[in-house]
Amino acid sequence: MQRSLILAVFLVFLSVNTQAWDDVGHKISAYIAWQRMTPAARENVVRILRAAPEDSMLGAFYQSYGATPELQRKKEYFMFTATWPDVVRDRAFESRYRKYHKSNWHYDDTFWRQNGNAAVPLTGFAEGGQAVDRLIEFDKTIRDSGASDRDKAIAIAWIMHLIGDLHQPLHTSARVTDLEPKGDQGGNLFQLTPQGTPREQQQNLHWFWDSIVVRATPPKTGEFSERDYIEPVAERMMKRHPFSSLQSSLKVGDFRALQQESFAYNPTVVFSPDLVRFQTPSAKYRRNAFNLAERQLALAGYRMGELFNTVFGTAPAAPAPRAQ
Repeated sequence: MQRSLILAVFLVFLSVNTQAWDDVGHKISAYIAWQRMTPAARENVVRILRAAPEDSMLGAFYQSYGATPELQRKKEYFMFTATWPDVVRDRAFESRYRKYHKSNWHYDDTFWRQNGNAAVPLTGFAEGGQAVDRLIEFDKTIRDSGASDRDKAIAIAWIMHLIGDLHQPLHTSARVTDLEPKGDQGGNLFQLTPQGTPREQQQNLHWFWDSIVVRATPPKTGEFSERDYIEPVAERMMKRHPFSSLQSSLKVGDFRALQQESFAYNPTVVFSPDLVRFQTPSAKYRRNAFNLAERQLALAGYRMGELFNTVFGTAPAAPAPRAQ
């Protein structure tokens, strides 16, 4: 790869990591997946990711970890990969944006009306996202012995990201109300700030759930890296929700069941009776939301790790000896 491209990728990497901690949830689930993965699965996945198409810049990000010890470097690169489908939203890299950014792949909405703590599904609405269909497609790709590592690398990155997305309940939901007759766009139209708040200061329900970890457990002064902040947070989540407690719920590879399971939290936990439009959620709501988010992030990581163990957990065959 040309030196200029490596430098460009490095600069983008730095800019991504100096933003707010929007990527924390995805990296937490990836870290938990890494802890579940066998050495063979780890090696195979990282090897494939590094073979990604050059124009995706996905493989080049590995170089951004510099002199980090090898195992840590692979782990942090794997964790970063879960955020790559968001990184490609950056229009500064126009050709990458046009080819790899897919806005309607990040969610898979059920349209519904609320009846107490029950959801009444609705039909006749426009397409509500493709996350489940994309996961099914990418799952086939990584299992296809004839697929190239280039294609598998992109598939792995999307699988990691979309599994994480679908465990956020509002990535499965389009609630229909009199105020939002075409759906609330996953809570993006449900404002938590007072009416009349300037647009740049508005906060909505989707933002609240996407950023819940950072607000509930903010990084301390000096916690600038995955090792300092994300990994300890993930370890605490794994302790509160150990693999043994969720193992029977994994349903590895059943992506439609995953969407339905996550959606079921919307009429109960997400849109609970104490949630009021144009008001900051109560302490009780925030506590219940974070408790669910912890479980969902752990479950996403366990599902991801077990999926990769199933597909990539066998050590690659040794190369045949060269003829003398």
